[in-house]
Amino acid sequence: MADAALGWVSDNRDGFRLGEDALAPEADVNRSWKPLGELAQVCVTVRARTAPGTVLHERAGELLAFAWEQTRDGALLLDLQRLEPAATYPLEIYAAFASAGLRHPGYDSCAALLAGTRSWRLTEQQPNRRLGLLNSERRCGLPVRDNPAAVLRSTWLGGLPEPWTFERAAGYTLTHVVFHLTDWGHDFGAVPADVAAYLGDWLPPWLDSCLEDEQWDLACELLAVAAALPGPPDPAMVAGAFAALAGAQDAAGAVPEIGPGPTGRRVRRDFVGVYHSTLMAVFASALVLARFDGAVPPEVPS
Repeated sequence: MADAALGWVSDNRDGFRLGEDALAPEADVNRSWKPLGELAQVCVTVRARTAPGTVLHERAGELLAFAWEQTRDGALLLDLQRLEPAATYPLEIYAAFASAGLRHPGYDSCAALLAGTRSWRLTEQQPNRRLGLLNSERRCGLPVRDNPAAVLRSTWLGGLPEPWTFERAAGYTLTHVVFHLTDWGHDFGAVPADVAAYLGDWLPPWLDSCLEDEQWDLACELLAVAAALPGPPDPAMVAGAFAALAGAQDAAGAVPEIGPGPTGRRVRRDFVGVYHSTLMAVFASALVLARFDGAVPPEVPS
């Protein structure tokens, strides 16, 4: 499933290309920089969690090189940051590349300057977004000015909420909290014991509800969370979930964000409607395979 999904990504890499308007003030970041950053992040994790010589590892390396080339080896990210000095998303995208050893000296200098300002330190963010920025700062070698453990307790997941309050928005928030804590699956021991125990109890029924409603994208993210916890995921839960996802995957390898579900929703099959869920299928697969195959990741540059 992962090979087919990453094959679709490779075949459709043109959808991730930055357009001529990548630096235009009116450009939609969610249609340009966001997909490229997500591609880079997934490829970094897949490279770290798969063995050299495998299809997944080699294809992920090719796509990571493609993504870095789109940024002109980081130069466009420097231009973007200069145009939007208060924005944090350029650093978060750059951090994915930096974690794989791809650096731009000019961007590093610019980020160090900005991160030292009072404005940067006082940027108002939701706690889960704050965790993402802290992890990005750490990846780039910048001073981390907040305690991630303390920020965690201000998130929905960190408060161990009533499990029946889980819904789609909370689901995406909690998955990203775990991704930031674990550095996108590089540190399986990073989630605190009480949070890991809470997820051990409640993630399975949440995942079941997503599969029943054919929320394929969120189901993939929850599977990735299950694989990123200190203990390996339940094999039966994983097998059942991937069987359902395989049924949703098309012949080209794409996995739609959602299915028709009980209400007969319209399913988008264009690039925008499938790219993220297909990436998340690859991401979840790589982490699950690493947990069950005993794969040991190489040392990741900090």
